[in-house]
Amino acid sequence: MSLLELKQHVSRLSQRERMELQAYMIRLRHGTPSWKRATAKKIRNMQAGKFTSIETLEARFARG
Repeated sequence: MSLLELKQHVSRLSQRERMELQAYMIRLRHGTPSWKRATAKKIRNMQAGKFTSIETLEARFARG
């Protein structure tokens, strides 16, 4: 199945089916080694007392 065919098939799914597919895709991403490394790094930083300031978060949201 080509990517175009897959996109066309997904567009015909119900809202509930698309939500299930989205949850599945997120679970797939969370199983990758790069995601696990990035998450472990964030946890280590938090345990070391390194947090993101509210100013940094506001700037990120302002940029979109």
